[in-house]
Amino acid sequence: MSLRSPLGRVLGLGSARTGSEHWWAQRVSAVALVPLTLWFFISMLALGTLEHAEVVAFLSGPLNGFLTLLLVVSLAYHSYLGCSVIVEDYVHGPATKIGTLLAMRFAHLVAAAAAVFALLRIVFGNHTS
Repeated sequence: MSLRSPLGRVLGLGSARTGSEHWWAQRVSAVALVPLTLWFFISMLALGTLEHAEVVAFLSGPLNGFLTLLLVVSLAYHSYLGCSVIVEDYVHGPATKIGTLLAMRFAHLVAAAAAVFALLRIVFGNHTS
């Protein structure tokens, strides 16, 4: 026996059971960002002048490139999760909410893909000085 109304069963409305998954994903990505961000800022401060050639040499290292890639992906994912919560909570029109969520997802994917592409070009040496 279900406590959901017949209309709710047909439309699939009711508990989506994704709230806790979203909450955990946001917390796990935040925890991952703490050491990655600290590592990145400390590494950038240790470089000194931050000239283009120096940063490219730093990012070309396999460990540095990998950790920076993790930072970029984690940051994009965490940002997407946080922005989607804001839109879901404060945008009330269904069409506006869906349009905003789609545009936001697209913007996050494009930004993350551009950052990953640029980083991979640096790591694999296809960059120009």
